[in-house]
This record gives sequence, C-alpha cells and structure tokens, in this order.
Amino acid sequence: MQGNQKLIETLNSLLADELTAINQYMVHAEMCESWGYEKLAKVIESRAIQEMRHAEKLIARILFLEGKPIVSELRKINIGEDVPKMFAHDHKAEFEAIKAYNEAIKLAGEVSDFATRELLESILQDEDKHIDEIEETLDQINQMGLQIFLATKA
Repeated sequence: MQGNQKLIETLNSLLADELTAINQYMVHAEMCESWGYEKLAKVIESRAIQEMRHAEKLIARILFLEGKPIVSELRKINIGEDVPKMFAHDHKAEFEAIKAYNEAIKLAGEVSDFATRELLESILQDEDKHIDEIEETLDQINQMGLQIFLATKA
C-alpha cells in the first residue's frame, strides 16, 4: 500500500529517535553494570529492549507503506557520566520522543492513516511509561540521596 510520503518521512524520523535511544540506553545499562549496579542496569536494558521493539514496528510499518526504512541516521547520543546525569539525559530523550509521537499521531490522522495512528498511539503509551519511570527514579534519588539509592541497586 502506497503511504503518504510526509508520514513515511516522519516515521523514519521516529525510527532515528528510537535507534538513538537504544544506543544511549545500552551504554547506560553497561555503565551501571560495570559499576556494580546490576538491578539498575537491568531496568535500563529493559527500556532499551522496548525501544528495539518500537524500532521494529516502525520499520515494518514503513515497509508496509512502501517506504524505505533509514537505519543509518542517529540523533546526538547523550551519555551521562554518573547515574543522575544518565537519567537526566534519558528524561530529555523521552520528553522529545513524546512530543514527536504526538505530532506524528496528528499527522497520521490528517492523512487518514488510522492504522499508523493506532500503532503510534500504542508506542506513545510505552514512552509515557518510560518517562514516568525515569521521573520516579529521579524522585527516589532526590528523596533518598544518591548513595542510599545506589546501595539499593547493587
């Protein structure tokens, strides 16, 4: 099925966001693991895997719309040098993703591609969960203090 070209371009832009998030989260997970924060590493790695599933869904949809998935473009990857900075960078990435998904959902509706809109709404729900989890973690760090928080993540 031939899809709307602007929507395919938007899907490729979202794909770039997801591929960037995967890389950023995997590096953060590996850093946490190397510091001995295995529980924290597993949480971040799980988020990266969810982003991989999002990328897979976007690729499938782009192909369905007879577009060409572009997997060679990434955004700037922001690696935090400590746990609070990691989560601050991750929060910014999720905030931008939510904004981009909302705009893409609006576009999909405007071009009457309701199946794509439904797919994007599903991914948006996951992104909402991600930012909520990141905000909970930042709140825990602020309330407990970094040392106590990290002691619970080994």
